[in-house]
Amino acid sequence: MILYRTFGTQACARAPALAAVLLMAGLVACSGPQEEPAPTPTPAPESTTTPAPGSDRDAHGCIPSAGYAWCERSGQCERPWELAAQAGLDNTAEAFDEYCAATETEAPAQDG
Repeated sequence: MILYRTFGTQACARAPALAAVLLMAGLVACSGPQEEPAPTPTPAPESTTTPAPGSDRDAHGCIPSAGYAWCERSGQCERPWELAAQAGLDNTAEAFDEYCAATETEAPAQDG
């Protein structure tokens, strides 16, 4: 009734159209752009995975990544630098190989 008295019959005739426009504008504004679904991650191929430290073992069970190598003479995995200090050898790959390849009866010649 207040609209009729204030604006006359023209304002009352436009009110439903104005309400419809405002409702449509509200619906369009709320709908917004549609989000695309997130892509599903693809698992990495197994060939690119890094093995766990210490999981590498040779035929004798020695762990090369930890510095161990098989010594036939002692019959166990040895670290070359530790064996060199214990046996009084030069700390070289050649001295380690020569020492570990020899049996106990054939001791390699030592410098010194």
